[in-house]
Amino acid sequence: MNIKKILIANRGEIAIRIMRSARELGIKSVAVYSEADRASKHIKYADEAYFIGEAPAAESYLNIAKLISAAKKSNCDAVHPGYGFLAENADFAESVINEKILWIGPSPSVVRLSGNKIEARKLAEQAGAPITPGAVIDDEKDIRQIAEKIGYPVLIKAAAGGGGKGMHIANNEQELESALRMGRSEAKSSFGDDTVYIEKLLKSPRHIEIQLLLDQYGNGVYFPERECSIQRRYQKVIEETPSAAISRQMAAKLGETALNIAKKIGYHTAGTAEFLVDNGEFYFLEINARIQVEHPITEALTGMDLVSKQIELASGSMLNLTQDEIHSSGHAIEARIYAEDPYGNFAPSPGRIDYYNEPSMPGIRCDSGVEVGTVVPIYYDPILAKIISYAENRKKAIARLSGALSEYHIAPNKTAISFLKSIITHEDFLKGDYDTKFIDKNKDVLLKTTEDKIFDAVAIYYLTKHRQFSTSIRENAIDSCWDSLVEWRG
Repeated sequence: MNIKKILIANRGEIAIRIMRSARELGIKSVAVYSEADRASKHIKYADEAYFIGEAPAAESYLNIAKLISAAKKSNCDAVHPGYGFLAENADFAESVINEKILWIGPSPSVVRLSGNKIEARKLAEQAGAPITPGAVIDDEKDIRQIAEKIGYPVLIKAAAGGGGKGMHIANNEQELESALRMGRSEAKSSFGDDTVYIEKLLKSPRHIEIQLLLDQYGNGVYFPERECSIQRRYQKVIEETPSAAISRQMAAKLGETALNIAKKIGYHTAGTAEFLVDNGEFYFLEINARIQVEHPITEALTGMDLVSKQIELASGSMLNLTQDEIHSSGHAIEARIYAEDPYGNFAPSPGRIDYYNEPSMPGIRCDSGVEVGTVVPIYYDPILAKIISYAENRKKAIARLSGALSEYHIAPNKTAISFLKSIITHEDFLKGDYDTKFIDKNKDVLLKTTEDKIFDAVAIYYLTKHRQFSTSIRENAIDSCWDSLVEWRG
């Protein structure tokens, strides 16, 4: 492997995660940052850092020309896109390759193919994978006929989408028109492509995904399935591996199907195939041509560094790993920590972090992109960190995660930490009896906790009394909300 320097075309926790693997491989890392991220934690982890534009993503992290300029200035050998932003943008991949810089991901043609859900569904069907009934919407006049044929409820989805953007449910003919209109509008604004398709909405499915590694020589392996059914607005919130509801026989079948699809489209490096499982049957959803947010739980279960493997495979290394050599034991769970207010309809909670206490205990890993002094911007996805719990069994992994969440405090920003704890201590979650509708079904119960509000009350008292939210708030910053306090003791 001849890579000496990698530019990470991303920010936050995933940028730091990639830098850590690069460091272990003896590779220098290059960070990029926008105006909003001048004091971001990921800059401190890099060997070099380059300014790429104003705060809005379109002027910085989504600006291909500025990213290419930074790559050339830094004389990097490779570009890693992380996830989100331009991670699955074939034009960006092509631009990197045209500059004789290594793209850490599948080829642009594969990125383009896997990124289009319609084409990916066609290829999956050719590979023998079952898909949910659906169709591309070419003519709006045909949509009612298509919906009636496959049966309500139906789901409108963006062809080039991901992360739940552009997805809208229609339970009947009256809701169909607005779902189509909103789906197209969101698809256009999020992905620059308003192409949508319609598919049958499964009522109570489980969302299962398979992690893959493939090289350029036809070798590939799959990993134990990840259960991603705890979702809010189609965005994953908690993931675990292995699934509490999937038999080893079905897990193997899912893995083999995922690998067949990936090989058919000529995929290489790290990727993920996603499926819906319902009533003992599974249906192909999509292939994600990137590293996933939830990759750490697979690493915890198998002891393998997936990001390092991704870099090695992109550089042309042979996989040198057979399916029989994929060993796993125990159980792992990940909780995503977002700066959002669960008691305010999960509205984003931007602003400066004045208090930050990260859990540290056996079996707990924290992939964080923030610290005291970090300003959470309004311009990007509000994910702050991920807490990963590992133990010899599911019960203990849940207990460890619950304990870690109890020790995790951030102020004054609102977070969903207590909401996450309510999820993993719910009796149905403990039994493994849940599906993608879990949060919708139990939202009122899950929001009854007041743990965060109690902590916020202390933080607000401190900030009001000792900081008074003055214009000199940055100069007066201290590391802990217990520092210099007479009335309080930690």
